Amino acid sequence: MDLKNFFGELRRRNVYKVAVAYAVVAWLLVQVATQVFPFFEVPNWAIRLVVLILVIGFVVALVFSWAFELTPEGLKRTEDVNATSSVTKRTGRKLDFVIIAILVLIIGIFTYQRFAGQKVGSTAELQVLEKALPFSRLKTEAKTKRTLILPTASRTRF
Repeated sequence: MDLKNFFGELRRRNVYKVAVAYAVVAWLLVQVATQVFPFFEVPNWAIRLVVLILVIGFVVALVFSWAFELTPEGLKRTEDVNATSSVTKRTGRKLDFVIIAILVLIIGIFTYQRFAGQKVGSTAELQVLEKALPFSRLKTEAKTKRTLILPTASRTRF
């Protein structure tokens, strides 16, 4: 089999576009699973199972995109569809729009997490302030009593 014809046939049957669309949707599902499952206290093996199922499904999706073509009459074997009446261009165009829409959604999620997640007075900042607060009290107490308070680690003898 000629390698150039093989890659051309992959492109004609929209296998590349199905692979990209599946990978993007699978990545999004894995992200949702890793964020939502711990909230509902679902065990970690369930996340691994979701990833494994998506990896196996990737191979199945590629085989189906090679063997079948989506036509207005339904799903047909690629060999049964005439090359002149093929709608792979329209199907490929629809896949392009699906991929673009999902990528825009992912970029929106990243942007939201990046900028909306950093609020003033967040719990992380409050924890840092709570940890630093006792030291600020020690400094003010030391200034008022005129005594020197040293941590125990600095009193070690050499």
